[in-house]
Amino acid sequence: MANNVQIFIGKIFCIFQKAIVLTGGYNYAGIKGDMRVYQPFVEFDDEYSTTRLSLISGPWYDFECVQAGWAVNPRTYGDRETRLFAYWTADASNRTGCFDMTCPGFVQTSHEIALGAVLSPISVIKGLPWQMNLFIFKDPKTNNLWIRYEERINIGYWPPELFGSLCHGAAAAEWGGEVFSSKLERAPHTGTHMGNGRFPDWAMGNSGYFKRMRILDISLNLKLPDWMMSYQDEYWCYRSDYVSDYIVDPEFYFGGPGRNDMCP
Repeated sequence: MANNVQIFIGKIFCIFQKAIVLTGGYNYAGIKGDMRVYQPFVEFDDEYSTTRLSLISGPWYDFECVQAGWAVNPRTYGDRETRLFAYWTADASNRTGCFDMTCPGFVQTSHEIALGAVLSPISVIKGLPWQMNLFIFKDPKTNNLWIRYEERINIGYWPPELFGSLCHGAAAAEWGGEVFSSKLERAPHTGTHMGNGRFPDWAMGNSGYFKRMRILDISLNLKLPDWMMSYQDEYWCYRSDYVSDYIVDPEFYFGGPGRNDMCP
């Protein structure tokens, strides 16, 4: 099982950095979780920061993936607001895939919630912990991959024709944060934040987090994963902390400031 997982946590391009918790080795029909919503600092217009959940299938060099969460993405949206987003690719982002509906693929069905919408309110340090719940799941009749918002609104779906194996089930599921930049793994490192720019803070909850993490198995049972593993690309820049001891429902904390004294 461990060998299967490595194909998903290996770095695809040096311009992406992750701090995630993942599970793999089975066939997953969905992924769900509560994520805290922030407005992180994004240093340059060609960078972005996201908090998202993902379903993935295929080898690292040619994987299929769907994601949903929130993002600060100046290039896509023209501002630094925190927005609801979705992303897909069928070939490791080599030739296919895009955010929201900036290319053909995702089918919007909801008239209440739109991809790309500004999210409000936003969590602030020592303030109320605003969060949202998202659920990506496969319709067993059509094989459409749906996004559900806050337990009740089906935003829309990716049709199965976009994918090869993913529409029949994913081999891995991920929760966590991601930063995109050309200024990673070298000095000067980007100062773009992940989460709210703080390293994981499980004691006070003042960092990026996921709670109530669930997978939908191929028998359509919504449950805790059988096992989970945390991972980060650059420990001194962005970190991850999976907390499972002495609590009934595991929690995942992540984030970081990017450039700092230990990440020059």
